[in-house]
Amino acid sequence: MNRVTGAVGRAIFVILLIITPCLLLPWTHSDTITLITLVALVAAAFTFFEYKSELPSMLEFRDAPPFNRIRFLALFASVLALSLATSGKVAPTTLSTFIAAIGDTIGRAIDVPYSPVRLMVLMLPENAPTALYETVRTAAGVSYLISVIAIAVFVISVRLRDWPNSDTTFNVWTNLPNFDPTAGGDVVHRLNRDSQLNIILGFLLPFIVPAVINLTSDLFNPISLMNPHTLIWTVSAWGVIPASLIMRGIAMGKVADMIKEQRRANYDANGEFIGAPV
Repeated sequence: MNRVTGAVGRAIFVILLIITPCLLLPWTHSDTITLITLVALVAAAFTFFEYKSELPSMLEFRDAPPFNRIRFLALFASVLALSLATSGKVAPTTLSTFIAAIGDTIGRAIDVPYSPVRLMVLMLPENAPTALYETVRTAAGVSYLISVIAIAVFVISVRLRDWPNSDTTFNVWTNLPNFDPTAGGDVVHRLNRDSQLNIILGFLLPFIVPAVINLTSDLFNPISLMNPHTLIWTVSAWGVIPASLIMRGIAMGKVADMIKEQRRANYDANGEFIGAPV
C-alpha cells in the first residue's frame, strides 16, 4: 500500500507539473489544452507504473532520494516561475513582477559574449521584436538560477547526508537499471567515466543547444518562442536538463567511490580477501 500510495502521489504531481502553464495562462487555446492533458495522462501513467513496480524499469535512482525529488522540484519551479512571469505580462501581480525582476537582473548580469544566455538570445530570428529578446533573456535568467540552486542543494545533500547510503542499503541494480555491471571492464572505472562524461556534457549543453539551433536555422524552422508554452518548456528544459546531467554525474561518481570503499573493506590489512566482491 505504501508503494501504491507513493506512486499515485507522484503521478498527481506529474500531472500538476504539466498542466501548470495551462492553469496560469488562461488564454491557452482549447486544442493546446487537449494535447497537454493527453501528455499529462500518459506521463502520469508511466510514473505510476514505474514507482508501483518492485522491479526497476527506466528511472534511475528510484530508491535513492532526494535525487529525483530535486530534479522534479527544479523543473517544477522553473515551469511555475516562467508561467507566472509570462502571465504577469497580461495580469501582473507582486509575485510575477518579483520573478520577472529577478530573472531580468540575472539575465543582464550573465548576458555577455559567448555566455549561455547570450546564445539563447542569438537563437531568435534577426527580425524578432525587442520585447521577445527581453522575455527570452529574463526566462533564461530564471531557469539558470533555479538550475544552479538545484545543483547546490544536491551537492549539499551528498555531503551532509552521506548520500546515497545514509538511510538504507544502496542497490545498484534497482537504482541504475540501464547500467550493466557485467558489460566488461572495471565497474568503478566505467562509473567514473560515465560520471565525467555527464558532468562535461551538463556544462556544455547550455552552450551547444542554442548554437546548434542557430547554425541549422537555415535548414530547419527555428523554435518559435513567440508561443508562451513553447517558451516555458524550451527554456525550462534548456536549464534543467544540463543540471540534471551534472547531478547524475555527481551521483555516479559517488556510487563509484562507495564501491571502492566497500572493496577495501572486503580485504584485511594483509590484503587477504574476507568478503564477497562487489
